[in-house]
This record gives sequence, C-alpha cells and structure tokens, in this order.
Amino acid sequence: MKITFLCPHLRIAGGVRAILTYADRLTAEGHQVQVVVPAKSRARTLWRSLRGAGPDWIPGFRARVAWVDRWRPEALPDGDAIIATAWQSAPVVAEAPARCGRRFYFVQHYESLYHGQAEIVDATYRLALRKIVISTWLRDIMRERFASDAEVLVTPVDPMLFHAIPVSVTTSRPRVLMLHHDYAWKGTADGFETVARVKRRVPGLHLVGFGVSAPKGPVGYDEFHADPPQDRLASLYSGCEIYLCPSWDEGLGMPPMEAMACGAALVTYDNGGCRDYALDGQTALVARRRDVDDLAAKLERLAADAGLRERIAAAGSAFIRTTFDWGRAVQRLEEIVR
Repeated sequence: MKITFLCPHLRIAGGVRAILTYADRLTAEGHQVQVVVPAKSRARTLWRSLRGAGPDWIPGFRARVAWVDRWRPEALPDGDAIIATAWQSAPVVAEAPARCGRRFYFVQHYESLYHGQAEIVDATYRLALRKIVISTWLRDIMRERFASDAEVLVTPVDPMLFHAIPVSVTTSRPRVLMLHHDYAWKGTADGFETVARVKRRVPGLHLVGFGVSAPKGPVGYDEFHADPPQDRLASLYSGCEIYLCPSWDEGLGMPPMEAMACGAALVTYDNGGCRDYALDGQTALVARRRDVDDLAAKLERLAADAGLRERIAAAGSAFIRTTFDWGRAVQRLEEIVR
C-alpha cells in the first residue's frame, strides 16, 4: 500500500516517535510510506528536501520524508491512505483529493484541552475521518462528546530501547524520576510539591529530573539530565526506583510506560490515558487527578515500602512488555488502513 502520514514536525516527542515508528515499520513491511512535514519557509523546505532531511534521532529511518512549505492538496502524494496526526492536519486530510486514498485521523490526545482554540479543535473531531486513538480514554471521549467511534491502538514501548539494565548510583535512595516540562498541565509544579512533602518523612528520597532542555530558574531537583540521548534513556529509567507522573491529562503517556519497562515503579495521577496500563495497586499506584495530597500519599507508600515498590515494579514491567507489542500494533494498523 501507499500510505501518507502528515506529521507536524520531526522533533523528539512521544507522539512524533509513535508516528515515525509506524511509518518506519510499515516501510519495512514493504509498504510505500511518505511522511509529509511542513517547513516554516520555502527556503527551508528546499534546503531540507535537497538534504533528504529525516529524523536524525531515529537511526536508519526507512520511510521517505517529504518537506513542503505547507500542507495543501497539490503537495499531497497519490496513495491508498492518508493519515492526519494532529488537529492542524485533520482539515487538510478531510479535504484531500480522492487520489490520496482513504482518510484517517490518528488521535494521540484530546487536543482541545491545551492546544489551539477549543471550538476549532473540537470541530476536527466531527470531520468525516475514520479515527484511530491511542487509548480507551480517547475512544470514550470521541464516543461521548462527538458521537464518533474509533479504533483503539495503544502505542507500545520499544523493548530494544527500553529494558532494565544494571546501573550503579552513588546517591541516596529511593531515586524518583520526573519529566520536566514548561506546560502547566504536565504538572511539574505538582510534582515538586509532592516530593517536598514526602521528603519530610523520607529524607533520603532523591529527585531526578530530565527533559529536552534544562529548567529555568531555581527548581527542586537533586539531579537533572538535559536532553539525554535516546540510547541513554534506559539507563536513566533503570537507575531510578520510582517514576512520578503528575500530568493532569495524557492521551497515553509514553515516558511512564518506558520507565515501567525499565523496572521503575509508577505513581501517577489518573490522567485518562494511563488507564490502559496503570492499574491501581497492581501495576502502579494511581492518585486522584490534580489531588496533591493523594499523590503525595501514594508516593510516600512507594518510597517507604521496598517490598511494595518491588512488587509494583515487577508487575508493571511484565504488563508493559507482554500486553503491548509493536509487531501486533503494526499488523492491526495495516488491517485498519486496508
């Protein structure tokens, strides 16, 4: 099949990783896949096209990347299927010529919450596009708010990249890892408050932060890793006993899943997307959404009880590694697109 993905950019991000992984693996299965990406100017489009610029953080990327000045009908290739991957590309796919193939909308978050104007984003979910969502939470939103059904295709973790490895650390334990982000809804401030409360009762707790860029101004991390290379993430996850996810809302949440695959015990808000893998008391400890008191209580339980921590970590790792699989996910996407 000839399959086109409209990808908003090629920078490192969980949603972009999912899009590019599908494109790469579908290419490996013999399909002709193009990833169409808008550049910010015609000059940059020409420069990147001449270089054949692709995602340098995915070695050996096999799908073709086509840079365009903007998404428009004449810039879209002929094909059997064309897939929108964000609210900005959904109207483009809805209006794509018939020669582009069947029209799909790959939904990775309820973007109306935090991206663009809510009424404009909501309108994209009413378009006549077949929807593929990455969590049951998103499927329920599509059904309840937009009377639209959707196929659930949970994004798997790559076991070649994310698995437990031996790590030696010299800091106090337990080590708690948290993703740093400037978006308020990612809950970084809630995470700091949660850790500060728990440290009063578990003084050895060591907060490790990581993110694409270093935080601005004073923060509560004991240790920070700025823009760690992709092949170093497994050691970062494996070197921490607990992963703390204070996000208010997530379409799915790949960093928590990656950390679980590497043997970290997860404590998280009930952020919607986590419901497909964070089973309270079994594979994770789950706190009420935006309830810092509850999140701190859950974190303290894991920090103070090594037995509970080990049990949650083992169950979580097994669940992530066996429930979701890239081979099965790609096969299912093929079936949906056909």
